[in-house]
Amino acid sequence: MSLLTVLLEIQPGYGAIGAGLAAIGAGIGIGQIGKGAVEGIARQPEASNDIRANMILAAALVEGVALLGAVAGLLAVFK
Repeated sequence: MSLLTVLLEIQPGYGAIGAGLAAIGAGIGIGQIGKGAVEGIARQPEASNDIRANMILAAALVEGVALLGAVAGLLAVFK
């Protein structure tokens, strides 16, 4: 059985669940990134610009992966 066959047999409801899980995962990831950045800035205020830049980059990467997951889940719903 090929991967394409397995993906095409997915029920529509599972795609919506996958899109929701992608959004929840992104929220948790962004929260952890923000928490770590605030703690890092509290420990070393002089490094706040570097920490902030790395936080924004990491948040963008997490959001990109979550967007792909949400789009894949919604495509499964509307196939």
